[in-house]
Amino acid sequence: MKKFTAIVHHGEPDEGGYWATCLEVPGANGQGETKTECLENLKEAVQLLLDTERAEVFRLDPRAETAELLLA
Repeated sequence: MKKFTAIVHHGEPDEGGYWATCLEVPGANGQGETKTECLENLKEAVQLLLDTERAEVFRLDPRAETAELLLA
């Protein structure tokens, strides 16, 4: 399990709902009528982008390796 930072915004007053982005995964965003729906959509977007990027990296360089990176 990995932790990510979601930035949740309230929609325009006349539109309602929420939209969110993820600091650690540029390009990932979600939206929904409720905060819960918005965050679920963001989770799906983050997972899709990470899976796609991972597949592309190994397609381009099958000998690439992964390593864990820890920040304090």
